[in-house]
Amino acid sequence: MCKSVFITATGTDIGKTFISGLLLKKLYALGHKAGYYKAVLSGSVKTEKGLLPEDVNYIKNFVPLECPPETMFSYAYEQALSPHLAAKLEGMPARLEKIIQDYKKISEQYTYVVVEGCGGAVCPIRYDQTKIFLTDIIRQLNLSVLVVAHTTLGTINATVLTIEYLKGQKIPIRGILCNRYHPDNFMEQDNIHMIRELTGIPIVACVQADAEDLQMNAEVLLSLFQ
Repeated sequence: MCKSVFITATGTDIGKTFISGLLLKKLYALGHKAGYYKAVLSGSVKTEKGLLPEDVNYIKNFVPLECPPETMFSYAYEQALSPHLAAKLEGMPARLEKIIQDYKKISEQYTYVVVEGCGGAVCPIRYDQTKIFLTDIIRQLNLSVLVVAHTTLGTINATVLTIEYLKGQKIPIRGILCNRYHPDNFMEQDNIHMIRELTGIPIVACVQADAEDLQMNAEVLLSLFQ
């Protein structure tokens, strides 16, 4: 039976894809059959075969995944905008039914699946006569989340607000993963301490910007998936 975790973040460009790649690499190193799925992506490159999302391309180059790139996502938009706006401009609104169907297909092929979100936790996916937010996708897929946060100035506010929003949406939170961490920086050490104190959520790992592997034991890693 497949187990999955949903990767979200305190904002855009926090490093969700980087962390997703490290999680997948670790799973592969432990001998597990793992897959990747991202429902909606903005910012894609035109190729002869259609749009190639940058995040999917990164994952495919970082981890030797067996699945074809086109099975790893449902909706790709060329413009690097919020998905609801890109969808409106490009005339391709997302449908929850397709997202659920595509996720089920990939989850049938793997023991573990890393599901990556787009933007931050409060991300509108579609906003017309039908309104879909990122949390709607998380609920429909019945997943818990791992929140990626940065460690620099401002992260306490951003992380606490993100956690409170997810709690208010009744989204189960497996932990917080601090990205781009500088272990010798006393401010970042205090930020991590304050995030742990104010959220009550475990910080499962601190990852440096140039990390090539995830420093996490197998038991903790596998416990993130459900």
